[in-house]
Amino acid sequence: MTDVIIGVDPHKLSATIEVVDSGGHLLGSGRFTTDNTGYAAMRAYVKAWPNRVWAIEGANGAGRPLAQRLVEAGEQVLDVPAKLAARVRLFDTGHNRKTDALDAHSIAMVAVHTLGLRRLTPDGDLEAIRMLTDRRDELARLRVQTLNRLQRLLSELIPGQRKKDLSAMQAKTMLATVRPRDIAGKTRRRMAAEELADLVAVDKKLKKIKAELKTAVETRGSTLMEVHGIGPAGAGRILADVGDIARFSDRNRFASWTGTAPLDASSGEQIRHRLSRAGNRRMNHVIHIAAIVQLRNDTEGRAYYRRKLAAGKTPLEALRCLKRRLSDVIYRRLVNDARAAENHTVETGPGGHCGASQESCAVDLPPHIDTSDQPLPGPATPTLRRPIRSRKRTSPNALNPVY
Repeated sequence: MTDVIIGVDPHKLSATIEVVDSGGHLLGSGRFTTDNTGYAAMRAYVKAWPNRVWAIEGANGAGRPLAQRLVEAGEQVLDVPAKLAARVRLFDTGHNRKTDALDAHSIAMVAVHTLGLRRLTPDGDLEAIRMLTDRRDELARLRVQTLNRLQRLLSELIPGQRKKDLSAMQAKTMLATVRPRDIAGKTRRRMAAEELADLVAVDKKLKKIKAELKTAVETRGSTLMEVHGIGPAGAGRILADVGDIARFSDRNRFASWTGTAPLDASSGEQIRHRLSRAGNRRMNHVIHIAAIVQLRNDTEGRAYYRRKLAAGKTPLEALRCLKRRLSDVIYRRLVNDARAAENHTVETGPGGHCGASQESCAVDLPPHIDTSDQPLPGPATPTLRRPIRSRKRTSPNALNPVY
């Protein structure tokens, strides 16, 4: 039978589908609940088209539960970006009205006419990393809230002795010096002791998750933690959000997705670029933290930042340049790790390890980048590394290490 596309507009409690053929002609539609009964009814409805491909909007967001169930059942599932579906809905109907039926139709049309949509594959290890990373972020937010409450109580118990970076042991020491005698003070101290116990419990969970993430990232063969400023949590977030790096054709598209590529804001003879607020903000946060860590230590990133300052850039512009370069480094790491994973299935022969090369991978000095740090054509080369304190740098321009 003719291959069909099943466009799915997913929600928490329902999913609206539209079935079209390769020419975009409507074959069927329906609305089903997402519980077991509704899921079984939807699977039974589409059995009439055995050669089918599912297209789900937001397969890494609201559509993740349904997409994962379909992938585990052996179905072919495509991830449709919400932006593409919104554009098709606007141009197809002549307006931007949103209904579940229109959304399902737009999603199906995107899958019919768009090549290169990401195809979901079952990956239990990556899903585990995603869940650990999400849980770690939730615990980190809970720790901040708990610490703020504890700081407030301690500032009332011990006026004038507020500590900026307070640890659980320091809070315990401070609390041990307080012995209030009034009822309000005793209640305040008891509440502070409870918050301290919660802080200790959260710290213990965070330490355990960090160890699990480190093991999971290393087991997956990722080299992201070799980049100075990226730890287990950052590496886990990158792997979980990126998924398959092959969905980015080059480093420039990856930088646009991470929000580190500047936007052109030129007018007439004035050439300028501005900061992009688009892209994956969680990825942008990971790259920002890595850049700040690099600036606080004697790293190649800090040397690169200082060269940008010397070239006339403002501190914010120089930081954006560093974040853009870090985005390129992360992209190249992900590409190399993906290639290594593919070559890992090939047995090592007499010639040495698979993927070995007789050519040097040393690169030239950094290319000239203008004040907006526009993306350069072609794939990126690694440009930053962890600092090696046992070796002196031979040149202040040695930003590009040998991998």
